[in-house]
Amino acid sequence: MITRERLGRIAALSLPIIGGMLSQNVLNLVDTAMVGVLGPTALAAVGVGSFANYMAIAAIIGLSSSVQAMASRRKGEGRENEMAIPLNGGLFLALALGLPLSFVLISFAPALYPLINSDPAVIAEGVPYFEARLLGMVAVGMNFSFRGYFTGVSLAGLYLKTLLIMHLANVVLNYGLIFGNFGLPELGAEGAGLGTSLSLYLGTIIYTIFALRHARERGFMSRIPSRDTMATMLRLALPSAVQQFLFATGFTAFFWIVGQVGTDELAASHVIITLILVAILPGMGLGLAALTLVGESLGKGQPDDAARWGWDVTKVGMVALGLVGLPAVLVPDWVLAGFIHDSHVVDLARLPLQLAGASMVFEALGLVLLNALLGAGAARAVMSVSVGTQWLIGLPLAWLLGPYLGLGLLWVWIANAGYRVLQSAVFAILWRQGKWAKIKL
Repeated sequence: MITRERLGRIAALSLPIIGGMLSQNVLNLVDTAMVGVLGPTALAAVGVGSFANYMAIAAIIGLSSSVQAMASRRKGEGRENEMAIPLNGGLFLALALGLPLSFVLISFAPALYPLINSDPAVIAEGVPYFEARLLGMVAVGMNFSFRGYFTGVSLAGLYLKTLLIMHLANVVLNYGLIFGNFGLPELGAEGAGLGTSLSLYLGTIIYTIFALRHARERGFMSRIPSRDTMATMLRLALPSAVQQFLFATGFTAFFWIVGQVGTDELAASHVIITLILVAILPGMGLGLAALTLVGESLGKGQPDDAARWGWDVTKVGMVALGLVGLPAVLVPDWVLAGFIHDSHVVDLARLPLQLAGASMVFEALGLVLLNALLGAGAARAVMSVSVGTQWLIGLPLAWLLGPYLGLGLLWVWIANAGYRVLQSAVFAILWRQGKWAKIKL
């Protein structure tokens, strides 16, 4: 049984993170509504550009987990005056990697964007939006580093406060830059990208102010990371970067596979995935909480407690995501009613949605233990399992059952659910084996 004290610790860490992620989804809906006023071409351009930007920033998203794992480990070791040194390293890497990468990608954006969508009208609006988003790449890397630090030292509330301010600023800036309000230029879809990038840099400024208040005595901006610290950060961040990039690319491949089955099937899958991405937010927040708790316990030299934290957070996650997935299982038509108005598409989506809802408990298992392993420093194992199950099992099986054998959309989703369940099972086996407890950070 999970004690009340441990449950309270899990809630204190995860709830601010979940709140921040929920606010991000609300922001995405607001942005979509604003751009939607410009018409379907602009909406498609921004959608493709956002996805391309996600693949571009994958190289620096991994900084978050590396900073978080090392900061929580230092806290557990009692080396509190060194907790912010990994943050310094993360900020340096965000600048060193993000600045040249953004310049290169901006230069090649007109050639890269058409590889995803070849419609000339979409390209005309999408390339400026993509370029504007790439301007924020350095801020993305720095903000993820700050998020990792504040979550790693149990100050996730500062992450939530910053994110809420960023999102409010993003709404105001987008409203001004898209439509030319508040004396700002009317830039259309490009304005949406520029507004987002400016809000990201505002977030960097706010994070820096918080860090100067709360992390100055912990080495922030006053201690240079050692060569060993930087090497460890790269050892943790690079596998995460590869995992994030290939996961995003795998999403593209999955949509291509579904598109080969049919257009209505693609529409149904788009809605299901949108619902899933919202439903798993509690699992993602709990996973980041597990990352911190595991790292801290290992820093204290308590691997048994670290193992228990992994299982405790997993139990909470399975209950939470099980409840979230229940409506999809019991009343799928009600869930789909707000998104799909064609009865044929509803019929196509019903069983896959029920399957997705039923598999939420396994999603929780995988999400929590994936992050718990990252907290222990097992980034390479996480990458191998994630990439291997998706690309060697999930995607080939989906293509075989869907387009090749013609078994339909349900079997594509069975393949998808199957590989996710297998992935979760492998993470559980790795966690039970306990080899992660010997990793030094």
